[in-house]
Amino acid sequence: MPLDAAQQRLQQHYQSMPPVAAMQVSVAGYDGTRLRLRAPLAHHLNDKGCAFGGSLASMMTLASWGLVSLGLERAGLQAEVFVADSQIRYLAPLFADLEVHAELAPEADWNSFLATLRERRRARTSLVARALLPEGGIATEFTARYVAIAKP
Repeated sequence: MPLDAAQQRLQQHYQSMPPVAAMQVSVAGYDGTRLRLRAPLAHHLNDKGCAFGGSLASMMTLASWGLVSLGLERAGLQAEVFVADSQIRYLAPLFADLEVHAELAPEADWNSFLATLRERRRARTSLVARALLPEGGIATEFTARYVAIAKP
């Protein structure tokens, strides 16, 4: 399956949700292990002129969800994906367009996740997402567990 086609389907899915479409989220890249999303700062400003915390949290939630969804698609599995829990740390204000990267947490194993989903029809995995500062630092860090439930 070409990654470009998968990215296009994910972009269309995001655009089908009115709140996400209003955020002007775009898929910026996917390499099989990391998903990148972008959105213009102008649509996410808070009263201080930097990125709104809720927008950052939403972008990282979407990126993590998208990463799991793309991985399941690549594996040929159909499942609903849900965020089970998450934690967020705001480290620095972001005064630039939002760029978020999501990837599996260091302790997570994709193959175990897929095997568990095939065997039990339900599996969970941990992810990490970060909103990046233009100079290369981290503005916000998000850790979460996502659950996949196989479709009948």
